[in-house]
Amino acid sequence: MIEPAAAGWDRLAEAFDTNVAPALGAFTLAPSGVFARAERGFVSTRIYIIEDDTALRTELAHLLELSGFEALGCTQFANAASLALAANPDCVVLDLKLPGTDGHTVCRDIRAQSNVPIIMLTSSNSEFDEVMGMNLGADDYVCKPYSPAVLIAHIQSLLRRSSQGAAGLKIERKGVTLDVGAGEVLYNGKSAELTRNELKILHILMRNPGLVITRAEIMCDLWESDAFIDDNTLTVNVNRLRKTLAGLGVPDDFLVTRRGQGYMV
Repeated sequence: MIEPAAAGWDRLAEAFDTNVAPALGAFTLAPSGVFARAERGFVSTRIYIIEDDTALRTELAHLLELSGFEALGCTQFANAASLALAANPDCVVLDLKLPGTDGHTVCRDIRAQSNVPIIMLTSSNSEFDEVMGMNLGADDYVCKPYSPAVLIAHIQSLLRRSSQGAAGLKIERKGVTLDVGAGEVLYNGKSAELTRNELKILHILMRNPGLVITRAEIMCDLWESDAFIDDNTLTVNVNRLRKTLAGLGVPDDFLVTRRGQGYMV
């Protein structure tokens, strides 16, 4: 079972519940067999949990959400690989022992179609299981019982390593190009460097073109950094981003404000 959370989790939970949770929907079990937010998709980093122990799955999902992640959980293990792929997660946490199948098979099936990072969980101390899991495409291995803080540190480390592989990612929208790896935005042959927060704000908007992203969702995304972002700080960062874009000649209507809702591009 998961070891008791440290006192720091209580402070984290209090901050999350006070500043972020009110803007998010309830954690529910969808007909598709995955846990999901009741409201429109939370656009922060998405973790997909494949764990047959209901108590462990629910507790892990809760802890991940307190850390600023979006957590989805599989409950139909015969279709675990296809459900995981359909969820389009940023990372998969996969238990080795599952009813009607096993983690090795699920890992192999996911890896055959995706390079999504995979962390395998196991109560087994077998070196053979670990080696087989890694050979089938798992990126990391964590033994039960695990400390929540340690598991989340593994997830964050794996996501950082994975993001390095996407360092050359570029997103184009209405003539504006965001070079994620270089941390800069380009328009009509001109370029400008972005601050970390400007980069994250523009990234979340440009990877969801045509969708209104709420202020709460953006703050949740920024909240994963080492500095908490409140409502006033977000306003300052958005205004700074607008000035950066205007300096390149980007039309004012590129970054649209929906009053009472959020922003979109």
